[in-house]
Amino acid sequence: MSIDGFTVASFNVNGIRAARRRGFDDWLAQRNPDVVGLQELRCGIDDVGEFAGYTAAVDVGTIPGRNGVAILTRSAPAAVRTWLTHPPKARGLNAFALEGRYVEVDLADRPLTVANIYLPKGGLPAELQRPGSMREKPDGGAKHARKQRFLAAFARELQRNRLEARRAGREFLLLGDLNVAHLEHDVTNWRAARKMEGFLPEEREWFGEITGPRRLVDVVRALHGDRPGPLTWWSWAGESFVKDVGWRIDHHLATPGLARRARWVEVDKEPAPDVRLSDHAPLVVEYAEVDDVQPASSGGLAPAGPQLG
Repeated sequence: MSIDGFTVASFNVNGIRAARRRGFDDWLAQRNPDVVGLQELRCGIDDVGEFAGYTAAVDVGTIPGRNGVAILTRSAPAAVRTWLTHPPKARGLNAFALEGRYVEVDLADRPLTVANIYLPKGGLPAELQRPGSMREKPDGGAKHARKQRFLAAFARELQRNRLEARRAGREFLLLGDLNVAHLEHDVTNWRAARKMEGFLPEEREWFGEITGPRRLVDVVRALHGDRPGPLTWWSWAGESFVKDVGWRIDHHLATPGLARRARWVEVDKEPAPDVRLSDHAPLVVEYAEVDDVQPASSGGLAPAGPQLG
């Protein structure tokens, strides 16, 4: 088929039920993206609901009210993989397999595998924890260590999944809230952020290791250029949203062939705090379409249909 382009959105809704009360369904209908990756559904499967005009591949996990990811597509995907139905092969990820953090689909109408991730937020290493200056009780660096284990294992799993897609003749796109900002341009107050989770040196180094011109391209940075922004997350507290003091922790990471077809990026930041859908804003990229794409097979990977809505 020949289509001018297709749009892909990544959106941490911070609770799909709350986002719907604030107007999520209106945003979805008006923006009308072709593919949507949602993070932090924060509900059971029975409360996810339907998405008009879309098929939803969902993994809500087993932790009540936490995590949960989904990919919305116009047509039913050729294959769906979650860590529940297709346990991760990288050592160290099985401990996270029931948390509802990853879903991956092979699109049926173009040679593209889309993955969607919600990474652990993490915490500070023990040496940076200061009792009395933290919102949470000091934990001796336990959450930080847990996130580091996840990052190391996920880097191996991501490499494997990217190469699997290539062997199947597919491009690969990772969407999601990585809870990591890479460059100084990605955080408004980057100097202070150097001692905050999400912008620690080891986290930024990890981001640099999984990206590159021959691996996965940071599509948003490539489109936006070497300048501040575009931000995607602002604290609910204070005037961060109004003053545009935030972080870019939501990402599109694409294989080079797909990245070269990226045309534009937009962040659907609401005009005022009282109409925000979430503490994140939708991150939307348009990609140029490939002519004469035939419906693709699942590349030999067994189709799975867990929790399809």
